[in-house]
Amino acid sequence: MDRATIKILGGGLEVGRAAVSIAYRGKTVLMDYGVSFSEDDKPQLPEHIRPSEIHVVAVTHAHLDHVGAAPYLYTTSSYPILVMNRLTKAVAEVLIKDFIKISGYYLPFDESDWFRAVESIHYVETGEEVDIGDIVITSMNSGHIPGSQTYIADLGSLKVAYTGDVNTIDTRLVRGFNTSSATADVLVIEGTYADVDHPERDVVEKDFIDSVREVISSGGNVLIPCFSLGRAQEILSLLYEKFSEGRVYYDGMIRIMNSILASYPEYINKYETLLRATKEFEEVKSASQRRKIVKNGGNVVVASAGMLKGGPSLYYLKKMYDDSRNAVFLVSYQAPQTPGRKLLENGVLDELGPIRARVEWFDFSSHAGFSGLLKIVESFKGLRTVVIIHTGEQAGTLSEALRDRYEVYVPRSGESIEIST
Repeated sequence: MDRATIKILGGGLEVGRAAVSIAYRGKTVLMDYGVSFSEDDKPQLPEHIRPSEIHVVAVTHAHLDHVGAAPYLYTTSSYPILVMNRLTKAVAEVLIKDFIKISGYYLPFDESDWFRAVESIHYVETGEEVDIGDIVITSMNSGHIPGSQTYIADLGSLKVAYTGDVNTIDTRLVRGFNTSSATADVLVIEGTYADVDHPERDVVEKDFIDSVREVISSGGNVLIPCFSLGRAQEILSLLYEKFSEGRVYYDGMIRIMNSILASYPEYINKYETLLRATKEFEEVKSASQRRKIVKNGGNVVVASAGMLKGGPSLYYLKKMYDDSRNAVFLVSYQAPQTPGRKLLENGVLDELGPIRARVEWFDFSSHAGFSGLLKIVESFKGLRTVVIIHTGEQAGTLSEALRDRYEVYVPRSGESIEIST
């Protein structure tokens, strides 16, 4: 009887630095190799794995918590094949270069290592499959952000599926994960929201647009801090369709991401809507524009960064926080100890003091909740084992719902799971 070893190099009972290795019959596939950040913003890498042991590295999408540590695998003379699609490569390059620029002092790799990684890329577009040294990797749309992919690695007599970050609902930006006709023995699935269901998107959108209108009608400005990739484009598309009472601007790295996504219409659900939004709304290109926006009322600003950790969003906040007519509408996940989380929970930022502007959070999550995750698991044919990662204590709700039908693991980072075949 053969045995496969699934090792959780990162993302075990933690959200971030996703990295999972699958070793079977002398072959090793690495799924993602991302980073997370400590409270002092120092990058935390996954556990090390020798590049010479790896045959294939498959990256699900371009967010740093899934790809940020990948250059570290290309600092030696042995380079594993790197699998991703062209959109993920284009976006990851921007984010990784920016990451190295900001955090390079703490990193064991530099930009030259990323360039070596690029030379090793074997592009696999969504819906395609590729055979690499007797390992067949099939990609599926994961529904998280444009270009995000779920992978199924066929290692012979063992099929392991890895979702990366996944969502089941259709949005203006991406279609949801298609939960039909997939086959796997083992599923490694994220569980970021494994214990809750998100509110219906239509309800969230209506509440959000109504709230924006309220602020604009009172003569205030609305700041919408956004992740530059994914959330910003979803919000811009929504505003284009539903809001016409004020001026809309976008600022920061969002501008670069808009430009990249415009070149990949096949990965955008409502491409024309996004294209029209980026053309009709105004791109902020100068400090004088920013000063003019905050001086006058009736403006909506979509700006990076989504957790208010720097970027133009922090500039706008400092200019808008002490006017009760203004609002800060958070639409992205707010990690513990970030300025956005502190603002949401306490109404205070250390450097500013109490916030007079209206502060609200709207659930535009691009991760599946409990019901969506359960639906994904149940959609796989032949499934025997489920491994829940990219999660914390919330994994208990999902694992308990699955234990009567599957062998379920919720491992810590550093732990290994032995699978008999």
